[in-house]
Amino acid sequence: MAEVLQEKQPVRDVADPAPTDPPQSRVHNPSPEPMRYRIRHTTSCEYTEEIQHAQHTLHLNPRALPRQAFTKNVITLEPPAARLVEHVDYFGNPITYLALEIPHKKLFVQVDFEVEVMPPPNYDLSATPPWEEIKATIYAPPDALAKDSNLFAFSSSMIPPLPGLAEYAAPSFTPGRPIGEVAFDLITRIHADFVFDPVATTIATPLADVLTHKRGVCQDFAHLAIGCLRGMGLAARYVSGYLRTVPPLGQPRLVGADATHAWLSVWCGGDLWLDLDPTNGTLGSTDMITLAWGRDYDDVSPMRGVIIGGGGQNLTVEVDVEPVDEAQMTEIPVSEPPALEPTQTQSQSQTQAPA
Repeated sequence: MAEVLQEKQPVRDVADPAPTDPPQSRVHNPSPEPMRYRIRHTTSCEYTEEIQHAQHTLHLNPRALPRQAFTKNVITLEPPAARLVEHVDYFGNPITYLALEIPHKKLFVQVDFEVEVMPPPNYDLSATPPWEEIKATIYAPPDALAKDSNLFAFSSSMIPPLPGLAEYAAPSFTPGRPIGEVAFDLITRIHADFVFDPVATTIATPLADVLTHKRGVCQDFAHLAIGCLRGMGLAARYVSGYLRTVPPLGQPRLVGADATHAWLSVWCGGDLWLDLDPTNGTLGSTDMITLAWGRDYDDVSPMRGVIIGGGGQNLTVEVDVEPVDEAQMTEIPVSEPPALEPTQTQSQSQTQAPA
């Protein structure tokens, strides 16, 4: 259960922007040893009109996984929530529900946690089953593991069935090729063929546009790879989390300059889901901290909700992924939320979905 600090008054609903990669080096040689991190994710939002009522859901608590364990979690809220409930969503992700009932024009949500990530096994991609065999298993599942993978084999709201996806994927899918080799070849081609461009797309950019213009960010490339795999009859899921970054040589690490990241996992049979990062053309590693997974970004948006009131908004998100040694993993330093100005009740209100 998260430890919750609630201070003072006000409220509203907001959605974190789509994940982008931080302005530091995105390529790093992952550690072969376990890595420990202290994570801070801060969302601040100011509204042009007062929020009367808001309900939010947060996917900001890390999943407990065989290779990942978190030791402490603290949520700092301003204004305080009238109701806070923690539960697990349909996909097994921890989720936090907030109901905010104090009129406000500013919102502050900060999540701090410490996590240990174990290195993945040294997979022999050539030893994975042929992709045709996995495809047949998905559509005639012989066991519960195969049946569960079926959920991630079909189109979703942000990853529609596009003819161009299978066409792009086809060169990687030679007959009898092991599925691990197929998937890794696909994401390395995406890494080579597509340009990372943080201004080319938004959360609303259709996948068809990404495929046409060959530009985007990590969310786009994860959606693209998943669409290609599903278009060839395989199961793949969208993973939301954080990526450890390192500053350029000789420059200090920038606090708060990290960002949420996105990658994918492809089902390779049994209990093997292979993590793949098309943005960097790499396999899963200790540089990647998993928050949640689903069919696409829409299932695991870090923060979203519904508000009454609000008008325009100015949203700021800061993420800090700090490597720490075991001796440092004792207590999370909790910051005080910013002081909020008193707000006046307004006569007009409107229902608004998050940006």
